[in-house]
Amino acid sequence: MNQNFIDFMRKYQGAKLAVAVSGGVDSVCLLHWLVELKMDVVCLHVNHGLRRNAETETQYVRELCDKLNIPCQIFYWTDDKPTTGLEAAARNARYKFMTDFCHENNIDALLTAHQADDQIETFLMNLGRGSGLYGLAAMRRESVRDGVKILRPLLNVSRAELAKYCKDNGIKYFSDEMNNDPQYTRVRIRQNRHLLADKLGITDARILLAINNLGRTRDAMDRKIADLAAHVIDNQRAVFDASFLFDPEPDIRLKLLGTLIQKIGGDEYQPRLNSLSNALINLQHDCKFTLGHCTLRRLGTRILIVSEGSKTSFRTRYGKQKSKKHE
Repeated sequence: MNQNFIDFMRKYQGAKLAVAVSGGVDSVCLLHWLVELKMDVVCLHVNHGLRRNAETETQYVRELCDKLNIPCQIFYWTDDKPTTGLEAAARNARYKFMTDFCHENNIDALLTAHQADDQIETFLMNLGRGSGLYGLAAMRRESVRDGVKILRPLLNVSRAELAKYCKDNGIKYFSDEMNNDPQYTRVRIRQNRHLLADKLGITDARILLAINNLGRTRDAMDRKIADLAAHVIDNQRAVFDASFLFDPEPDIRLKLLGTLIQKIGGDEYQPRLNSLSNALINLQHDCKFTLGHCTLRRLGTRILIVSEGSKTSFRTRYGKQKSKKHE
């Protein structure tokens, strides 16, 4: 078993956990390792009904959990399937099933089997898109989705190590044919990533080091921005002088605005970068518009952000703001 994984999981000993298990090598190995550590865990499996072997894999996961004496909850995605964006829709449905289950059963955290190769591929995909710090820092080991803590304890463990463990211990798993379909950008990166090491000497270890370094910088920025946002959000609204938003450096103000909108609007993610950039342009002048389930308004030097549908008055329950002339 990987020592990095053991070290990460120590602080969750005794916690009530759920683990997403598809039947692939990554999640099957993760489940076995959790059992070895005697973690309090329930297995969650989603059958999307998209592959011919879907029911076979579901039955295998069910039998595996019986063998390991682990509770198992199976979900079936029976909704109409979209003709476009199927992969994203399937992912959203999967998380919805699992996070709802976690809420209903007081689960402390949901574990997924994203591993080091997934992390590297995400980094390279985002590099190809020209992403900034937040894209290049890739996936977090700990995050929140739909109010549930998401843990990714394998982000520093390679797919090869997981496969070797399963082979050495005679553990069966399934392979998704989509993992070899070159129509997907991630698959093309996976099939050609070795060229970075072979031709340029840029090894996986070096890429992971860069990702971890970027992640620390991202986390430090997040803490600073969260502190700034907390000073102006009151009762799901924020009122502040324009200098509060525009005095910081451009990258800070973009993330600060995104954080305010996310916290007040209640969305899972912040608005896209181009939407935030346009919002900052609008907020340089008197305006009123909506973004991320929020209404943003500027009058004079004052900026207001409230949840969409709320009153856009600068008055507070304590009386009028000092800048009454901008009401």
